[in-house]
Amino acid sequence: MASTDSDAAAKAQASANSVPAPKPRIIVIDDSKVVRNAAQKMLSREFDVATAEDGEEAWQLLEIDPLVRVLFTDLTMPNLNGYELLRRIRASANAELQRLPVIVVTGAEDTEAARVRVLELGATDFITKPFTTIDLLARARAHANYQQVTQQLLAQTTLDALTGLANKAGFLDRLQQDIAYARRHHRVLTLVRLEIDEFRTLFLKHGKEAGERVLTRLAHLLRDGIRKEDSAGRISLGGFALSLPAGEQAGVERMVERFRAEAALPATHAAGDFRISLSAAILRLDVDAGPSAQQALDQCQARLDAAPVSAPVPVIAAAPPAPAPAPARVAPAPAVAPAPAAVTVASVPRTLRVDPILDQLDRGHPQPAIAGMPLILNRLLPLLRLLTPAQRNQLIRLLQQAQDS
Repeated sequence: MASTDSDAAAKAQASANSVPAPKPRIIVIDDSKVVRNAAQKMLSREFDVATAEDGEEAWQLLEIDPLVRVLFTDLTMPNLNGYELLRRIRASANAELQRLPVIVVTGAEDTEAARVRVLELGATDFITKPFTTIDLLARARAHANYQQVTQQLLAQTTLDALTGLANKAGFLDRLQQDIAYARRHHRVLTLVRLEIDEFRTLFLKHGKEAGERVLTRLAHLLRDGIRKEDSAGRISLGGFALSLPAGEQAGVERMVERFRAEAALPATHAAGDFRISLSAAILRLDVDAGPSAQQALDQCQARLDAAPVSAPVPVIAAAPPAPAPAPARVAPAPAVAPAPAAVTVASVPRTLRVDPILDQLDRGHPQPAIAGMPLILNRLLPLLRLLTPAQRNQLIRLLQQAQDS
């Protein structure tokens, strides 16, 4: 008996601590308040129901709410009727919105020709007024469940299984949405391509496990380094892409350089320590010129492929149709910590030993020290960070004395 009471108490506690799953969201559109209230009462026990008086109000809800599973709409309404709303949904640049189940609610005045027309426009189904609870619930349940399963399957086919980022198909879908939004709201959109240099060689030399760890590490850097409204995708074996709505040029350049510097830091793998470098190209899209997502990605890829590897910094490609030189391909990031602001990445050699340079300086040959100064500063930077305030003041005094002498 005690055991039974204990089990019952545990179940009660688990039930109290559990968070109920959110209800599927449905929109009901009708210019009659009586009809809206009736539909909401019939559906609200199983669904989260939002209502709208006309198609324009419903469209505004759809633009900001990606969780809508089913839409019920009347045909005859002010501002935007059911026909035009249906046409707008099926022509949307948002692929998820395009697939939204739309149930048309027809009145006695609607002819058979009207029903044929809405099906031709892409209506999922229709019911007639006056409707019953069974009419609404049966269609809401069927199409909400279908939409949920469809989205789960799409998520599996548009995500890269290794990194969790969008795959190429998923990224192109999101990029197309970003292009449409930027065009509609007259916003800037920036596209970035990142490529792990010699990734195939790395993969063959160190093995699949090491290669996958490099990819997941870089994906983690990208995911943590972009804003909520940005999108990242893995679009090829060692290639990634970023869609950055309203990204400022200087900020995008800094972000790309940060990714390159962080990726260049040594990583430990079972096969040993090795470093990677990234090449990059940045393209500011002219969304009014009407490029598709694939065309935009092809433009950015072509510039990355054609640009020389030795370029020191990423170049923002001028958006067509304005003429501009092709953006230079970013040189592989140096295998060191990020350089101070006053030191350009291009001036830093890949490797340098300090002791031989000091020996040269003792023999009266300062040129090696001058040429290697950026990397020397980088090599000393971890030590400088360990200085106490008193030691920093002492170092400043020594530098001032050296300058005075």
